Amino acid sequence: MRSILILFIALTCSSSWAAEVAGMQERSQLIDRILEQRFTDVLPGLMRREKIDMWVIMSREYNEDPVIKTMLPAAWISARRHTMLVIYDPGAGKPLERLAVARYAVADLFSKAWDKEQEPDQWAALARVISERNPRRIAVNVSESFALADGMSSTEYRKFMEVLPAELRSRVIPAENLAIAWLETRSELEMELYPQLVEIGHELIATAFSNEVVTPGVTTTDDIIWWLRDQSIALGLGNWFHPSVSIQRADDEQFDQVKAFSKRAGENVIQPGDLIHVDFGITYLRLNTDQQQHAYVLNPGETAPPASLQKALVNANRLQDILTGNFEVARSGNEILRRSREQAIAEGLKPSIYSHPLGLHGHGAGPTIGMWDAQDGLPVVGDYPVYPNTVYSIELNAATYIPEWDKEVRIMLEEDAFFDGRTVEYIDGRQKAFHLISSGQVSAPKSFGHSPVVVEKRG
Repeated sequence: MRSILILFIALTCSSSWAAEVAGMQERSQLIDRILEQRFTDVLPGLMRREKIDMWVIMSREYNEDPVIKTMLPAAWISARRHTMLVIYDPGAGKPLERLAVARYAVADLFSKAWDKEQEPDQWAALARVISERNPRRIAVNVSESFALADGMSSTEYRKFMEVLPAELRSRVIPAENLAIAWLETRSELEMELYPQLVEIGHELIATAFSNEVVTPGVTTTDDIIWWLRDQSIALGLGNWFHPSVSIQRADDEQFDQVKAFSKRAGENVIQPGDLIHVDFGITYLRLNTDQQQHAYVLNPGETAPPASLQKALVNANRLQDILTGNFEVARSGNEILRRSREQAIAEGLKPSIYSHPLGLHGHGAGPTIGMWDAQDGLPVVGDYPVYPNTVYSIELNAATYIPEWDKEVRIMLEEDAFFDGRTVEYIDGRQKAFHLISSGQVSAPKSFGHSPVVVEKRG
């Protein structure tokens, strides 16, 4: 089966998906356009919101701060030597000053502010650049609670404080909220491009969950997993985590939450009557998706899933509606979680909510809205508020009793959505009907363009 699946890849290069994915040069240009827009249109407002007039970010090569990696141009694969960046807001409506206290200018994004031949000590040059501007608040990336905002190494922090003049040391503060804001806030151009990435993810899942890939009684869950990995590579996309495919079926096995979320499901042959689940994410233009959907394998003679399974999906969709309806600017992740769970339970649902920000990282910066093992919320990371122009992975499950199986099933959904400050809108719709797989034998396809109409678009 694996050899057949690998052969499929050669047939997909001319697919409509491949045509949508830009070549590396065009991607580089897009990434740099996005960065310029983020620096000119997004960052000034965030710095002023957080009352920070200087942000110092630094990294040694191959020990990159998570934030600096999102600020480097596309042609820079990593920081070079010791890259020190200074972003200064002079106020009075003037544009931000972006400086590289480094051996090289950082493309057109950061101007070179250090000449090693004239000033051999890079740290002294950094102190000079800061002193000349005399900022009131100097933010650096240190954080106890948010890993993505804790990128300055202990060595760098020690050296930084040593070289600063005494009168400036008391002005150094954590950049925690600014770093999160930079990472979580999406620009206009990013949101023009994001739907393409999310749609590609949906189409890959739709094909993986069809007879073009699955032959019941032959295909295994691992076959689907590796098909998704191979297809991602064939399209020139990355995966930020290894996909998972699991099965719920009419047997004696009960859903085990700890096992489901902490241990990869073993390889399993797909059979008629199975409810299949996938967790899959791709990376493109430095943005990420995170999607979970279900397929049902029709038994011989069936034309639709059992009504009880369809009701289970309706319940999960309702839980999505409840959760997204509780988004409100300045409301914390914990408050959204509490309100959503209380409302869902009052409506007779059996909810589990574990949603998270999405964007430049799969598990992105911003408020955590529950974890599968923390349904009462989380201190600090759950207390962070929701801001507008942010993207979330609406991730959750609802348990429903299936009489035909004499047990509960969990409909585990995950869809990518944008919060504009007023409403949450799915970037490329959401699943409202199962992908259906026939129980008959189907020959290998000559091309991939299959997209069952099971995804509700834009809403």
